[in-house]
Amino acid sequence: MGMEIEKLNIYKRLRDFNVPVSILDDIFADEQDLDVLIKGWHSPQEAGFKDDEIAGKISELIFKEMGFDPTHEPVEK
Repeated sequence: MGMEIEKLNIYKRLRDFNVPVSILDDIFADEQDLDVLIKGWHSPQEAGFKDDEIAGKISELIFKEMGFDPTHEPVEK
């Protein structure tokens, strides 16, 4: 049961950083991707980083993989 709660926490934290549901669903549906995500979460956690810091960094990596820059604001014409 503890692992399911951890997965839900990771999912919610990444949603807080605007990672699209469709992307998260794809990651969580693939055991290999999910394993990479969880290991990638544990490493900085063990180094003392807070969940929000970890979610921020992981969301940046996800956006980079998608080719999306969340810091880029569209220019109004």
